Amino acid sequence: MTLVALVHGGWHGPWAWDLVVPELAARGHESVAMDLPADNPAAGAAEYAAVVAARLAGAGSDVALVGHSLAGLTLPLVAARRPVRHVLYLAAMLPEPGRSVDERAAGGERQTRRGLGRHLVAHPDGSSSWRPESAVEVLYPDSPLERAAAAAARLRPQHWRITAEPSPLAAWPPAPSTYVLCTDDLVLDPGWARRAVPALLGIPPVELPGDHSPFLARPAELAELIAAALD
Repeated sequence: MTLVALVHGGWHGPWAWDLVVPELAARGHESVAMDLPADNPAAGAAEYAAVVAARLAGAGSDVALVGHSLAGLTLPLVAARRPVRHVLYLAAMLPEPGRSVDERAAGGERQTRRGLGRHLVAHPDGSSSWRPESAVEVLYPDSPLERAAAAAARLRPQHWRITAEPSPLAAWPPAPSTYVLCTDDLVLDPGWARRAVPALLGIPPVELPGDHSPFLARPAELAELIAAALD
């Protein structure tokens, strides 16, 4: 049985995977949802990766990593630290060794949709958070309104050292990988993913219809896709 490590994206928490965990269990896969230190201004990709690796200590090599959105900057660092069976990037940002996401964006390689910042509240400590109505509209448009509103209410502030720092990744790890592109994504730019995934990972992206958050809108379909990648 493969242990699936579920790594949430920016502003979220382990609760993001609550609907996916039982779907994976029904397909024969145990899973564990991580809680990254999004509220720590000093935490970057290496610190995030250390949290995931510590949670997986003693788990053996039959481990798969699944990471959403901002977690894409962390997953390859975990795979470089320990044996993993597979890495699945879900609507995820991708690092470039030695360069920061912000530097790349300033040079024209923007991974997220333009105008995303107008939906966010900037805080004096450098973190940002979502306006709840914007989160429903942008993050969760495919989910039932009650479910989307409940998720929006649970979002937390996110600090941004992880995009400002040069990536500590030295080289891409050798673990097999899958990249899932969400075709109606209003956060990550699907056009960027179609160009960047083959260049950085050497594979074509798998295209999944729908919004940025299939863990909320279509958890059974997402679990089936994860299980298929492992099989």
